[in-house]
Amino acid sequence: MSTFSPDANNASTPSRFYLAAWRWHFYAGLFAIPFLTVLAVTGLMMMYIGYFDGRDGERIAVPVPANSTVLSISDQANAALVSRQGGTPVEWLKGRSEGSVSVFRINQDGAQEMVAVDPYTGNIVESWSRRQGWYDFADGIHSDLLLGTPGDRLLEIAAGLSLVLIVTGLYLWWPRDVSLVRALVPDLTQKGRALLKTLHVNFGIYVSVLLLTFLITGMAWTGIWGGKFVQAWSTFPAEKWDNVPLSDETHAAMNHGAVSEVPWALEQTRMPASGSEAGIEGTAPGVPVDIDSVATLAAALGFNARYRISYPRGETGVWTINQDTMSADAEDPFSDRTVHVDQYTGRVLANVAFADYSAAGKAMAVGIPLHMGLMGLWNLILNTLVCLSVIFLCVSGAVMWWLRRPKGMALRVFAPKTPEDLPHWRGAMILMLFLSLAFPLVGLTLLSVLALDYLIIKRVPMLRRAFG
Repeated sequence: MSTFSPDANNASTPSRFYLAAWRWHFYAGLFAIPFLTVLAVTGLMMMYIGYFDGRDGERIAVPVPANSTVLSISDQANAALVSRQGGTPVEWLKGRSEGSVSVFRINQDGAQEMVAVDPYTGNIVESWSRRQGWYDFADGIHSDLLLGTPGDRLLEIAAGLSLVLIVTGLYLWWPRDVSLVRALVPDLTQKGRALLKTLHVNFGIYVSVLLLTFLITGMAWTGIWGGKFVQAWSTFPAEKWDNVPLSDETHAAMNHGAVSEVPWALEQTRMPASGSEAGIEGTAPGVPVDIDSVATLAAALGFNARYRISYPRGETGVWTINQDTMSADAEDPFSDRTVHVDQYTGRVLANVAFADYSAAGKAMAVGIPLHMGLMGLWNLILNTLVCLSVIFLCVSGAVMWWLRRPKGMALRVFAPKTPEDLPHWRGAMILMLFLSLAFPLVGLTLLSVLALDYLIIKRVPMLRRAFG
């Protein structure tokens, strides 16, 4: 790491660039650090709760009796409904193995209840209110800070500014007077703030690529950059389902509140509608189209691991067979698949596999379960290291700032000084802002900070002292 003069006006040109990048790094961190810390902590909570306890009862086990047979799914569903008088079935989740329970989601007076059934005896093993556990509490914070749309926007800005942190951090780290190999090794002979700095820099370099992946996949779910830009242009086109009637509802209607449960590439795609002779042969002719025949069709179509079947909703609703790594159904995102079946004829109206997604859809189908630590034990360990590294970067960054502040200046932010008379540095900042407009909220935020910095802070003595 190159040295720099605290006086930007007397610094050499490279140091002035350094100070400019450092100032942006500081401002981005000032906003992003609290949010990154919250995201890392809640991400850890979700991964470990999901891994050890499960999200939808997939970890609940039952003994496998000798010489016993599995009850029909409809019989299992009836047993679940008896325990929830007046409820209607919404979804069936197949057990992961022979020793796993069947789980039914039941709508009871508008509330979503989950019932785990022993597939051999029909006994109720466990029941709970859906999306009311610790996993879901952490997910709510992770998704929108429990604030709804305002929280979503704040997290989108924080994620975008974290991209600025990565870019400026790489520039600050870039070796200028040492070899690249030497720059990749922390200097453990240092002490105090210098030791903290070398660890902060190296942890940042090692985690930057994965953090970038996590930020992009996370932002793809946000309301502005994700929903209005990337997802809208990358969603699976329903027009590929030739001669199939379409519903007015999109796949997002299958989500539970703000919790996304359908594949990213399908969320904005319109659902097919039942009630025609469209589609191709699905369930066996002459057999009633019910949960049993649809499950038999799923097996014939090659669904493996755990999958789920959603019951039709309304007169034009369809049966939906879905296996999605994002929902912890499998560890292989390339096996993701969604099939829609006409509730009257049993014909297959749509059959969407991983290969049918757009390039962005495929990237997200892999990136989201990687982000969530759902692709096996190795993924859990990797994501744990990333989350702990992010927490260390946030804490060490705040501590280094505190140690750098002069004594007796408790009321000053003490940001890095603004470089002056630096050839082309303003052009570089404008270029960065132009590129950041790819992320609209981030671009507006950076423009606001730039205006605040140069139009107000620089010209008001009290603010200049506080932020200088």
